Parts: sequence; structure tokens; C-alpha cells
Amino acid sequence: MPYIVPAAIIGGSSLLGGYMQGNAAKSAANTSAQAQLQAAQIAADAAKFRPVGITTRYGTSNFQTDANGNLIGAGYNVSPELQNYQNQLQGLTEQQLQQGLNAPQQYAPLQTAAGGLFNLGQGYLSQSPEQAAQKYIQNQQALLAPGREQSWANLANQLSNSGRTGLSVAQGGGLMSANPEAAALANAQAMQDLQLAANATQAGQQQTAFGAGLFNTGAGLLGGYQQGQVGALSPFQTSLGLGGTIEQMGQSPLDIGAQLGGRAATAGAQAGNMLLQGGLSAAKTAQSANAFSPVGNAIQGIGTNPYFANALGNWFSGGTPNLNGAGGGITSAAMQAPTYVPYGGGQALPLGYANL
Repeated sequence: MPYIVPAAIIGGSSLLGGYMQGNAAKSAANTSAQAQLQAAQIAADAAKFRPVGITTRYGTSNFQTDANGNLIGAGYNVSPELQNYQNQLQGLTEQQLQQGLNAPQQYAPLQTAAGGLFNLGQGYLSQSPEQAAQKYIQNQQALLAPGREQSWANLANQLSNSGRTGLSVAQGGGLMSANPEAAALANAQAMQDLQLAANATQAGQQQTAFGAGLFNTGAGLLGGYQQGQVGALSPFQTSLGLGGTIEQMGQSPLDIGAQLGGRAATAGAQAGNMLLQGGLSAAKTAQSANAFSPVGNAIQGIGTNPYFANALGNWFSGGTPNLNGAGGGITSAAMQAPTYVPYGGGQALPLGYANL
């Protein structure tokens, strides 16, 4: 029994001191967590996007926030002057749009003419230049044939009337003798045929070039058809663009306010980050200090002190502590052991005498 009581006291002291120390650590952790959370909330609030309301000559911005300061809506109002311009342009653009929509019907003849030129050009290009030259010769000779026949008839009549029908003159150079006037007419017609052959080559080339030109002309008409439609919509596009420019002018306060809000949020984020880091450092520092329980640490130290255990054992066994170091009590070495200052002040005592 004398040995059980001191052991219970020592064990209870250790448990009580550990419990108090644990509560202090838990409380310190909770306090640190709350401090860190508060620092984070402060940082988040500093970094929050806060747009700035702006009013210019062309419009006014407006932003809507909830009870917590969060942006839930944004808009802008165009100035009355610009609004009047927009209304006038709106009526004009409707007319110009209708004109543009009617352009395909108005320019349809160009498309039809282009198709006709394409078909005509295809007909000219269906023959090669040689074929076109041969046809040219045939056509020219057909035109010259009646005149030539008339010329020969006239010559025969003249020769007959003058009694020179059978006249034949040697031509020399291995040529057969012939009637001089008949030979001259034949030579003239032969030279005319040579000139027709030269002209036929040029005519064949011209026909091919003319056919290609018809295609180019048709393509130009078709391009005019397309350009006409685009040009018909040009006034509408111009008016519509002016309306968009006016709208951008009225929107400028919203853009400026958003930009200022973004810059403020960036600066606030930097400041909030510094606040957060400082708050975290302070919370960690305070946690180390708050985690220590002087009373709990002292009680836990008493329960683990060997000198206290020895003295307590002698006490319950009926012995008397020996302050001079003789016997089994507290020795002079115990007197030199670390001292304990009671919580709240008082005289410092050796740990062996702390609670005796």
C-alpha cells in the first residue's frame, strides 16, 4: 500500500500535465487556424474585382453588386445625343439594306449578257486558226467568182470583136505561148489568190482572238454583276459601321471602369498577399507560444522527476528525508537539482520539494 499511493500520485501528475499540455496545443492550433483563415479572407477581399463607375460625354457605365460586394451585372447607357444619331442611322440602314437586296434583280441583265457572250465566243473558238483561214479563203473566192467570170467573158468578147481570139505569143523561158491579155488577166487573179492566202492566215488568228475577247467581255459583265451587288450593299455597310462606332463610343465608360477595376484588383491582390503572408507568419509564431502550458508542463515534470518520486516514497514508508545526504532521503545532489518556481510567483524550490 505505501508503494501504490506514490505511484498513483506520480502517474496522475503525468497524465494531468499531459492533458493540460494537449489542451494548450489544441487551443493554440485552433487559434492559429482562425487567424490564418481571417488573414486569407482579408487577402481575398483586397483582391476582389471592384469596377469603377465612369461617365463620359458619350455614355455612362453601371455595375451591380450583391450584398457581399460581388459583381452580378454590368451595363452602360449611351448619351442622348448619340442615341439620336443611332435612331437616324437605323432608319437609313433599313432603306439601304432593301436596296442591296434588290441588286440581284437589277443587275440580272448583265448576267444574261455575259452568258450570251460566252456562247458566242465558244462558237468562234470551235474552229482552229487554220480552219478559220480556209473558210476565209473560200468565202473570199466565192465573193470574187462572179467578177472573175465577168472579166473573162469581157476579155473573150473583146478578142472576138478584134479578131484576136486565136492570137498566141511566145512568152519565153520555157513557158508556153499564150494570148497576152488572157495571160495578164490570169496572172492578176493568181496574185489576188496569193494575197487572199496571206490575209486568210491573219483572219484565222483574228477570229481566235475575237472569240477569246468575247469571253473576256462576258467575264467583265459577270464581274460587273457581282460588283454591282456588293456596291449596292456598301451604303448599308457604311451606315451599319457608323452605328457600331457610336455604340463603341457609348461603351467606352464600361471598358474604362472595368480596366480600372482590374488594376485595382491587381494592386489589391499584391497587398492582400503581403497581408496573408504576414498573418500566416504571425499565426505560426503565436501558435508556438500558445501551445506551451506552464502549469501542465510543471505538473508533468513533477510526475517524471526521480527525486520527487524518491522523496514521496520515503514519506509514505515512514522515513525522513535526509537533507545532509546520509541515508536514502534527498541527497545534497537533489538540493542542486533544477528548481521549480510555482505558477504565479513565489520562492524557487528544488523540484524534489515542489509539492511537499
